Amino acid sequence: MLKILFPYIKLYRYYFLRILLGMLMVITALAASIFLLSLSGWFLSATAFVGFAGLYTFNYMLPAAGVRGAAILRTVARYFDRLVNHDTTFRILAFLRTRAFKHLLPLNAVQIQRFEKAELLNTFIADIDNLDHLYLRLFAPIIGSLCITFFIYFAVSYFDHNIALVITLFLLVTILTLPIIFYYAGRTLGEQIAEQKSLYRQKLVSYMQGQAELTLFNAKHSFRQSLTDIESHWLELQTKQSTLLSLSNAIIVMIVGVMTQIIIWLVADGISNYDQPIIALLIFIGLSSTEILSPIPSAFLFLGQVLSSAKRMNNLLSLSPIINFGELSNTDNDQQCEVTFKNINFSYPNQPLIILKDINFQIKNGEHVVLIGQTGCGKSTLLNLITRTWQPTNGTIMLNQIDISQFSEPALRNMMSVVPQVIHIFNDTLRNNLLIGNQYANDAQLISVLKKVELDKLLSTEQGLNLWLGESGRTLSGGERRRIGIARALLHNAPLILLDEPTESLDNQTEQQILSIIKENYADKTLIMITHRLIHQALFDCTYLLENNTIKKINN
Repeated sequence: MLKILFPYIKLYRYYFLRILLGMLMVITALAASIFLLSLSGWFLSATAFVGFAGLYTFNYMLPAAGVRGAAILRTVARYFDRLVNHDTTFRILAFLRTRAFKHLLPLNAVQIQRFEKAELLNTFIADIDNLDHLYLRLFAPIIGSLCITFFIYFAVSYFDHNIALVITLFLLVTILTLPIIFYYAGRTLGEQIAEQKSLYRQKLVSYMQGQAELTLFNAKHSFRQSLTDIESHWLELQTKQSTLLSLSNAIIVMIVGVMTQIIIWLVADGISNYDQPIIALLIFIGLSSTEILSPIPSAFLFLGQVLSSAKRMNNLLSLSPIINFGELSNTDNDQQCEVTFKNINFSYPNQPLIILKDINFQIKNGEHVVLIGQTGCGKSTLLNLITRTWQPTNGTIMLNQIDISQFSEPALRNMMSVVPQVIHIFNDTLRNNLLIGNQYANDAQLISVLKKVELDKLLSTEQGLNLWLGESGRTLSGGERRRIGIARALLHNAPLILLDEPTESLDNQTEQQILSIIKENYADKTLIMITHRLIHQALFDCTYLLENNTIKKINN
């Protein structure tokens, strides 16, 4: 357990002073609560005991001032307890989210794709939120309770050592045993609740994103039923957890009741020689220990949920980048690009199937090349090796006679523009979707590039560049989405252009238009296009066939 939580416990050293101040407020609030209840009990007992006889002799003012002071101190301490501890927790959670995101950034797309839909979202939101229990519900109550227990021992010892021992032993045994019992009782429930929450979020995102398919195939009801089943199971688990929480509170009340009975028995047996108001004070100190004990079982009841979230966070943070970039930031000929493949072999990790074998060829600067081959032959893999999404098993890829692994990531990205097979359109304006290619482009450049890709008709609306494209570009046709991808590549203005089946699923007319745009606007660039069928071969300088894991040149 400590091994799982240790990375997060270590973070507390950065917030030591804040945590120390927060703990001081917790202890002060608990001490003020116990003092308030005990003093109030003594005050009422003392006034009842003296009756009318002490109307003019009994000092009412000092105890009354003590009660008011304790009430004010408790209110102030609890306010600053919430203020300081929640602020500290928010800072820790913000640090965790920042750290997790920084760790996520160097991972390549393949590593990120191993996570289910919304799994990362759940980790960044729900799992990190669950980790706030570690300090607020676990460490703060436990440490505060132990400190107050020893304070009670020394305070009660002033009156009666035996009663002090009874109260202290009851409190210590309860603090040290109940958490263990309820940790094991609620561990499985906590883990299952965390898993159900993650599963529900993933299913819900899939349900929202797949509305079109679910409607077309009349599968919305069955999918919604699966969501309902998860909800029902989740609610059932939460009900069981609430039952355990109620049971823990009942046990606390029972323990305090038994302890109070023992205190009364000790007093009645003549062990204590104090008068009735002091006896009432000791009894009320015992009763007030409910304040100390009530948060303890619930702290460990939720620990299983915290551990489950911590495990998922650890799985994310344990990933290390499979691609390491160099430090070369620029070269003397950044506006030219010659690509060389030397003895390239590739197979996916932990898979014996060879995808590429002994790939050797060169693409000269300014040359336009098309790679053809059947689906699954490794065409996209070859592009992924150039973009360093994957690392070759053996061999070297060179750009301008420099090993691609020597380039820093920004330098490598500046050298190439990629038009993927699936163009992702963000739920944003036309302007912001284009600025992905070049964040410094002005409106004139954006309008110019839209004209080049024959999308200037989108500017005819009142919104112009502020036209909202919707989720995944639902307002655009397939050809228009491809044109936006090409427009981004034009704005990026890199010497190497990589096109992954840019005409897939397009009609012949749109296909011809797209290829004409590519040929016209990328005339001075090195261009590599992959496709599974031979199209408009005359537009390219060279054609390569990828077949049986090897590559061969076809004369145009």
